[in-house]
Amino acid sequence: RKALNRELSKLFNEMWDADVHRLRPGKDYTIDVQGKAGPAQQGDSAVQDNAARHLFHNVNEERLRSIKTFATFISLLDNYETSTGVAEVVTPEEIVENNCFLDAILATEVMRLAHDYLLKKKLAKPNLTDFKHQLYDIWFQLYARKEGDRPDSCGFEHVFVGETRHGKEILGLHNWVQFYLQEKRDHIDYKGYVARKNKTRPDKDDQVLSIQFSWKGSVKPIGSTFIGVSPEFEFALYTVVFLLSEERVTRETVKIDEYELQVVVWRHGHHIGTAYPVLLSTTSE
Repeated sequence: RKALNRELSKLFNEMWDADVHRLRPGKDYTIDVQGKAGPAQQGDSAVQDNAARHLFHNVNEERLRSIKTFATFISLLDNYETSTGVAEVVTPEEIVENNCFLDAILATEVMRLAHDYLLKKKLAKPNLTDFKHQLYDIWFQLYARKEGDRPDSCGFEHVFVGETRHGKEILGLHNWVQFYLQEKRDHIDYKGYVARKNKTRPDKDDQVLSIQFSWKGSVKPIGSTFIGVSPEFEFALYTVVFLLSEERVTRETVKIDEYELQVVVWRHGHHIGTAYPVLLSTTSE
């Protein structure tokens, strides 16, 4: 395991503390973790379901939609064709929506902290308009998942919306808001939590979870996600890790609040391929 990155831990804790838009467990939402997920492979169509109920017992949607960064984020979730290999068409309205979202997150303290840090490292443009273009390119610029294919994907779609491959594999989908909204429409079936070593089970206050679920006829054997955090927090976190390294895969071990995590970012050329947290432990164990 890589040593703890203290510098990034300090920054990410400042961002965590500044994340005023984060929803609070037990107050703004409640989750119901239920049973432990059974063994599964990517591509399984049926696995044992150890959770009869939804993962999200309730979410204060009024609060969610009253926060500009969440509201503009939610408007982006229906802009994508989830099948890889199917070319994405980006309409002028969608470009406007992408920009509204970036404007909203750039107005937050969380993104300001990330921008200041990147400036010190000479990895970001000082001017916010230029920085916004940089973010747009990293997250929203389309690319082909496979060589020679039509541009069918982008970092935002993969990480936050989720994609499917050949109708058999779930790619990405590491965002709790998308999970909640898909679950509410009965498109997602939560199958149970994936336990970590030495911890019996997550509790309803855990804000990083490893879970198993099915979506669009496929099973994701294990997917990890932050719960309750704002879109700007995830966006800032992954952007920082992406810009700090030229490696194809970057894994940074950090401690955020009580969670020891590995933040994993894959690059696809100049764009984000995927990004997600891997929970290593929590101090409440």
